[in-house]
Amino acid sequence: MTTSLQFDSNTMRVILAEILESLTTCENALNLEDAKSKAGNDMLKVMQYVYPIVVSTQMDVIKKYGLPEGREGIIKFTRSVVALEKDDRVVADLHRQIRSFYLPPVNVSSAVTSHV
Repeated sequence: MTTSLQFDSNTMRVILAEILESLTTCENALNLEDAKSKAGNDMLKVMQYVYPIVVSTQMDVIKKYGLPEGREGIIKFTRSVVALEKDDRVVADLHRQIRSFYLPPVNVSSAVTSHV
């Protein structure tokens, strides 16, 4: 069964905020802290221990909004977020906050150097 749900920016903001809230609940916060401690600075271990907790939490939230459970739901949800974040700074910021649980910050230099 394929579900073609479209979310507007306001609905996506609510979903993302709910995911963030769920990630910071006592139980999830403790699980994430433990997973981050196990992973240390090893990105492979972060993806092994931390990322599954974040994805599981996302799945618990998005299924309440009609998305299918599992991989298909996460893919559809992520595609919707990426499409909306291009035009909505709040959606982009909320999504960045969620990604910060498992991705380190990336510093991009805005200065362009010329090789003349």
